[in-house]
Amino acid sequence: MRKATVFHLVDASPWPIMGANVGFLLTLGLVRWFHQGFFSVVFFGLLLLVLCCFFWWRDVVRESSYLGFHTSGVRKGLRIGMVLFITSEVFFFLGFFWAFFHSSLVSGVDLGCSWPPVGVEVLDPMAVPLLNTLVLLGSGVFVTYSHYSVVLGDYQGAVVGLFFTLCLGFFFTALQALEYVDASFSIADSVYGSVFFMATGFHGFHVLVGSIFLLVCLIRLISGGFSGTHHVGYECAIWYWHFVDVVWIFLYFCIYWWGSYSG
Repeated sequence: MRKATVFHLVDASPWPIMGANVGFLLTLGLVRWFHQGFFSVVFFGLLLLVLCCFFWWRDVVRESSYLGFHTSGVRKGLRIGMVLFITSEVFFFLGFFWAFFHSSLVSGVDLGCSWPPVGVEVLDPMAVPLLNTLVLLGSGVFVTYSHYSVVLGDYQGAVVGLFFTLCLGFFFTALQALEYVDASFSIADSVYGSVFFMATGFHGFHVLVGSIFLLVCLIRLISGGFSGTHHVGYECAIWYWHFVDVVWIFLYFCIYWWGSYSG
């Protein structure tokens, strides 16, 4: 058995290549679903993706918690990797904001020379969007409390804080789904509808992924998988959640609020 080093030397694993193939299968399934309406391949791809993630994360937990391979140097590298990943996500959303301001600041004739475009009845930013903002910011407060509780060794407080974070996260997802149902425009209604649903929809997807990330952390927290000095996975989940919070603040003020009253 290899010894723990400052380098992240992982054992041979089948999960990266399997994850890549499952992702390709899922992409093909989505294309077929969009064009032919068959959802069976998508369901099969999602099932395989869940299984692949479960076994891959299981191996990572074994390396860190039981085999001791995640030394301080390895943990530093993992944190740097998470920072780089979040940086890439920032530029991903930057493209949506770029498209929004490019169309809103100089509205063409096809948009009625106005913003929001003629015929688009925008959502009231002081209604559900404001409630969603408060819900998501509240979840950020609870997850920060949970984090500091872990650092201080108060695992009961950490579990309570993370539980309320998850409740608010799923509540946010439910509110956004109801908002989409009640919206008077669709993704096909000019560039406003396209940017609105792409930006907020991908953010909602990130909230859902972050909720699953935190749910896994909650299970590990209850089972005693974290300590005050060794909880890199939880730290990464918290950083991701705060990133989701910050992106939503920009979405609210730019697309919901400024975009509704820019004229």
